[in-house]
Amino acid sequence: MSYNDGYDDDEYDEEVLEDSDAFVRGTHGYVGDAEALLRRAVDVIATAPTMPLSSSPRIDRDEIIELLEEALARLPDEMRQARWMIKERQEFVAKTRREADELLESARVQAERMVQRTEVVRAAEQRARGISEASETDARRLRHETEDFLDQRLASFEILLDKLSKTVQAGRSRLAIGEHRDVEEVDDDDPTKAFFDQDR
Repeated sequence: MSYNDGYDDDEYDEEVLEDSDAFVRGTHGYVGDAEALLRRAVDVIATAPTMPLSSSPRIDRDEIIELLEEALARLPDEMRQARWMIKERQEFVAKTRREADELLESARVQAERMVQRTEVVRAAEQRARGISEASETDARRLRHETEDFLDQRLASFEILLDKLSKTVQAGRSRLAIGEHRDVEEVDDDDPTKAFFDQDR
């Protein structure tokens, strides 16, 4: 297996790898710089020319050491940045989850309020119907009781009026009889009666 196995030369831009400004950009803390440095070290080893009359590659030890040391120096920063990114993502996920939970809780509370409001309205409507039905029942009962009372009173008045009518009729009859007797008595006592009787 050669050193080039598993690495595509087209994957890495030669100008970027050979540009010294890559180290400058790496000092700004870009995540992945350490990996790029390690891959560059691997490429240096893999593409190193062989020594004359030998299969051993000719490697610039100072360059390799510099790349490895630079990669090691970048690892802590990148690990911190990776942890920071993970923490930031976790905080974002937690915030999003809290917001979602708050929305769900708000929706649940609103739904409960709507249900309670509906139940209150339903209970009020039932109570109103009950009061209305009770009022109608009481009104019918009072009307029947009033009609019965008035009928009884009218019957009593009718009986009383009948008695009064009979009493008045009897009184008038007695008065009529008394007047007739008085007229007869006056006729018997009249002194002119004998005078007129002589002419018979």
